[in-house]
Amino acid sequence: MDRLTERQKLILALVIRDYIETAQPVGSRRLVQRFGLDVSSATVRNEMMALTEMGLLRQPHTSAGRVPSEDGYRYFVRQLMGQTDLPGPTKRTIVHQFYQAGLDVDRWMRLAASVLAHQSQAASLVTAPYQEHVHFKHLELIGTRGRQVLMVLVLAGGEVRQQMLALAEPVSQEQLSIAAQKLNEICQGLDADGILALSAQVDSLEQDIIRLILEDMHQASKILAGEVYRDGLTHVLAEPEFAEMEVARNALRVLEERPLLEDLLTRTVLTNEMGSVQVLIGGEGTWEELRDCSIVLARYGAPGMATGTLGVLGPIRMAYGRSISTVRFVAGLLSDMVIEMHSE
Repeated sequence: MDRLTERQKLILALVIRDYIETAQPVGSRRLVQRFGLDVSSATVRNEMMALTEMGLLRQPHTSAGRVPSEDGYRYFVRQLMGQTDLPGPTKRTIVHQFYQAGLDVDRWMRLAASVLAHQSQAASLVTAPYQEHVHFKHLELIGTRGRQVLMVLVLAGGEVRQQMLALAEPVSQEQLSIAAQKLNEICQGLDADGILALSAQVDSLEQDIIRLILEDMHQASKILAGEVYRDGLTHVLAEPEFAEMEVARNALRVLEERPLLEDLLTRTVLTNEMGSVQVLIGGEGTWEELRDCSIVLARYGAPGMATGTLGVLGPIRMAYGRSISTVRFVAGLLSDMVIEMHSE
C-alpha cells in the first residue's frame, strides 16, 4: 500500500468518488472525461490494473470497469480522505435545531437520529446516555394498595427510575417511610457493590428493597439500558446493494438485535476515547452480519457523568466524508448536552 504513486492515489480516490455516486463500475475513459485528467485513458487503464493487482480495486465482470474493494475503501478512509467537516451553514442549521429542543433528552435523541440519517442518507442509531458508574442518591417508597409499593429511585446525575414491587405482606406508609429514610442515610453516594455489602445489616423489608435497588442500578449501568433511537432505514433499503433479501435482513439485525448491537459497541467504539470516530467496513472479518455494510460510530458524553453511542449504517459504497463529519459533529453536540445537564 505504501508503494502507491501520487497518480495511483488520485485514480483510486476518483474511482471511489464516482462509484459512490453512481453504483456503476468505473471505466478509464469515463474517469478521463469526467474529471479532465491530463493523461490518456490507456494510462489510466494501466494504473487501474495495477490497483487491481494490489487488491484495492476489483473487476466484477471481464468487460466491465472497476469497483473499489473493501481494502480500497479502507485505504481511502485512512490514508486519502483526510479530515472532513460539514459546511458552516449546515452546522448552524443543526445547532439551531438542537437549541430549540431545550434539554429534553428524548427530543435530543430523536433529533440526533433524524439529523444523522438526513445528512448521511443512511440508517442512524443513537443510544440513550447511561452512567458508567452508577451511584445512589435518593429513594422514595409510596404505598399504593395492598402489598403494592411504588419505588422511586434517584441516581447521582439526576436519572429517575420507577418500578412497582409486591411485598410479602402489607406494610403501612409509616413503615415504608422509615425504611426509605434509613436507606437514604446509609446508601447515600454508594455504588452497587457498596450497597450490596450493607444488605446483611438491615431487616428483611429493607433487604427486599435493596435487591430491587441493585437491579435498577445494574440496569442503569448497561450500555443499552434505555431506548435505542433509529431513523433512516428507508435510505438503506433503497440502495441497490440491499435489494437482496438476505443482505437487507442482515442490516436490520445489526440495528434491531440488542445482543448483536451491544457486542458490536463493546468491542469497538467503547474502547476508544470520547469523540473519536471509528469506521467499520464490511464487518472487518469479525461480524458476518456487516459483510455488506459499513458503519461509522462515535461515543458522546463525558466520562464520570454519562455516555452514549451514535452512528450511521449504510452500504460499503458509503459517502464516508459526509458520514464521518456528521457523526463527529452530532457527537460533539450531544456531549455538550450531557455536560450541561450534569452541571445544573
